Amino acid sequence: MSKKIKLYDATKCTGCRGCQLACKQWNNLPAEQTQNRGSYQNPANLNPHTWLVMHFDEIDAGADGVKWLFRKDSCMHCTDAACVKVCPSGALSYTKYGTVALDQKKCIGCKECVAVCPFNVPQYDTKTEKVGKCDMCFSRLENNLEPACVKACPTGALQFGDEAEMKEIIKNRLAALKGKGHLYGDKFVGGTHMLYILPEQPVHYAGLPQNPMVPASLIAWKEWLKPLSLLAPGAVLAGTFLHYLTKGPKDVRKSLPETKGDA
Repeated sequence: MSKKIKLYDATKCTGCRGCQLACKQWNNLPAEQTQNRGSYQNPANLNPHTWLVMHFDEIDAGADGVKWLFRKDSCMHCTDAACVKVCPSGALSYTKYGTVALDQKKCIGCKECVAVCPFNVPQYDTKTEKVGKCDMCFSRLENNLEPACVKACPTGALQFGDEAEMKEIIKNRLAALKGKGHLYGDKFVGGTHMLYILPEQPVHYAGLPQNPMVPASLIAWKEWLKPLSLLAPGAVLAGTFLHYLTKGPKDVRKSLPETKGDA
């Protein structure tokens, strides 16, 4: 099965939020009460009931005044995903498409994925005690359909397809932008299956990490210390068995205090 890539080309985005609504509808995510914060962005961030948020940033454009920057915020579907590494129940896993799926039935609400995700994507719901996040519309992919957000995009800012095909599209698009497009997502966490083409440097986008990575402490535990800890019980059992073979079973009578008979 070919790996899949979703591309968000911010140079084509109008900030209509059709993708945000489509995500809500397809995943049966409930509406929520929000409040005006002086921005078109709504809600403020990802939450258990909103797995895709369009970010609106303003930067100084000099003589042109203010420039609007749009950014689609949802799961990046890392190739080397910290959430998958740390999940103790198997609720988070890689799919045959290279994306990261979430089985909420298996989620035990430990919040380990929330703590380690470099993009702050998994969101814990205090009511259900489960975590929620974008799964790249896995149910749609299994039925040869593109993700709901891609289907809803009216400008072609969102595209989805096989990895090789999408990389060729990205190459041609960057060439057409003549240095005014910046690719984000290909150089860290093993590469992400959600890639951005941005009209400005990533540093201008609030909340977008500049060097996201799997925490070193997680690597140390999962890849070095945990395997060693799993050997310890085996070593104990092996030592016990070896003692049994060489010394035989323990004679309980020898460990009991001697008693004298009644006078």
